[in-house]
Amino acid sequence: MVKHVILWKLNPELSEEEKKAVKAGIKAGLEALVGKVPGLIDVKVHIDGRLASSNADVMLDSTLENEAALKGYAVHPEHVAVANGKVRPYTVQRSCLDFEI
Repeated sequence: MVKHVILWKLNPELSEEEKKAVKAGIKAGLEALVGKVPGLIDVKVHIDGRLASSNADVMLDSTLENEAALKGYAVHPEHVAVANGKVRPYTVQRSCLDFEI
């Protein structure tokens, strides 16, 4: 299995109200992909409970069957739609860690 972990920093120009709505949209969009993207086993998007010591706003923690499933996820139309519509327009920084478990 493969873990796919992403950390995003939201655009600092967004108001707190906008950030709250953006985070909820990211969470709903990405978590809804389970059962739609082949090989995507689990998705958890963490948007609450952030401590002051954090330097990211949103965390994606996902599990896929294997590296081939990760590659398919990256280009799957439903994932691309969420990324282009709910994530990329509102984020200014992305960090990724993919690893086998």
